[in-house]
Amino acid sequence: MGPGARPRRDHRRPELSGILLTILGIVAFALGLLFSIGFHEAGHFFWARKFGMRVPQFMVGFGPTIWSRTRGETEYGLKAVPLGGYIRIVGMIPPAEEGESKRATRMRKFIAEVRGQALNDVRPDDGGRVFYAKPWWQRVIVMFAGPFHNLILAVLFFTVVLVGFGVPESTTTLARVPDCVLPAGAESAGRADACEVPIVTTGADAGQICTEGEPDCALPAESPASRAGLRAGDTILALDGEPISRETDVGWQQVQDAIRRSADTRVVFTIERDGEERDLTVTPIENRVYLSADSEQTSVVGYVGISPAQTYVQQSITEVPAFLGDVVARSVDKLVEIPQRVPALFGAAFLGEERDPQGPIGVVGVSRISGEVFAFESFTTTEKISYFFQLLAGVNLVLFLFNLLPIYPLDGGHIAGALYEKARSTVARLRGRPDPGPFDIARLMPVAYVVAGLFLALSALLFVADIVNPITLG
Repeated sequence: MGPGARPRRDHRRPELSGILLTILGIVAFALGLLFSIGFHEAGHFFWARKFGMRVPQFMVGFGPTIWSRTRGETEYGLKAVPLGGYIRIVGMIPPAEEGESKRATRMRKFIAEVRGQALNDVRPDDGGRVFYAKPWWQRVIVMFAGPFHNLILAVLFFTVVLVGFGVPESTTTLARVPDCVLPAGAESAGRADACEVPIVTTGADAGQICTEGEPDCALPAESPASRAGLRAGDTILALDGEPISRETDVGWQQVQDAIRRSADTRVVFTIERDGEERDLTVTPIENRVYLSADSEQTSVVGYVGISPAQTYVQQSITEVPAFLGDVVARSVDKLVEIPQRVPALFGAAFLGEERDPQGPIGVVGVSRISGEVFAFESFTTTEKISYFFQLLAGVNLVLFLFNLLPIYPLDGGHIAGALYEKARSTVARLRGRPDPGPFDIARLMPVAYVVAGLFLALSALLFVADIVNPITLG
């Protein structure tokens, strides 16, 4: 570079920075997921060893082993596919019950093969260290400990978010005042010049871009807020002389309520701008909205066209249980809805249909969102870290709930088997009959293979959908 020459600017730097941040977000989530899986398996492992069971393997991941080391009688390792993990406890399946039919059928042959493979791990010196020989309550604790560890992480991460970072709450300061009013789904909504693009104003085609001069075609109407002179950064102090609370969420709710009941009625906004108070008269226009998210009934309310600035407010630790209870309830609803959402997911993956942003999402999709969060320029560092912990907390909560489903081979299936064995033993004792012994969980292996097949099919469907039609922050 010669004297006086100007250095060339690298216009690729912001783009490169965004890519690196995206990769960082994905890698961070992958590491968080691996830790969550390992902590889950550590729950099983700790209690299995405490109760004297022999555990020859502790693995995080599936597929080929990329690293392992044997300590004592256990091989610890990391496998190539970080989508799960397992510990191998000797004697998970008991020997055949006395009096079991020996008649050869395809199903009995299959069960016998599975039983034989499991019992091959049992050494002559294992004695009472096998899983099936332990009391029912010890087996319940061992199988429940894994999901419980995920619950611990979920509670910990949500507590960090609520107490350490806080939750976003609305203020009475305006974040955005749009210049015009666009109908929901308007084709021009994402454009910088949306208010200068003619659209169809009425009918089923409302919001579609059109050419001026055509019937029902006009520029979007100016928003009442913009017409009255409201600006981003204004703080609402009073409406028609009635003071507005400065408490987050409460004050904004008061503003919303006043606007909704004032369609076509003048409202005097007392605002603070640049340290000075002033009055602006706003006339909300009519807007038809649903009474609630799950209601088909609508109502006409006032609309001004303003949105609030938000601030993060740290919560008391006493707020955590109620918050967690609400999240658990919503997560259970989402899990129950998965079967009915599969057709729409299939359509989004293979038929080009629109992806439901509230539908199920896989590990790849969540990893992608984590990457977007890290690269999103509008987020502060605090917001990015908070969102990241929320993602990890949500994943751990889902792992807790999913693994407790009473379906074999999930942990909940083993727990249900142990509880059934205890109930069967109690009934036999009350009737003066001998203890039937361990519940033969091998009989559920056909169910296990069906469940595993369905889970793999759903995982594959989510993988494809997350690649070709992902859910994004947008």
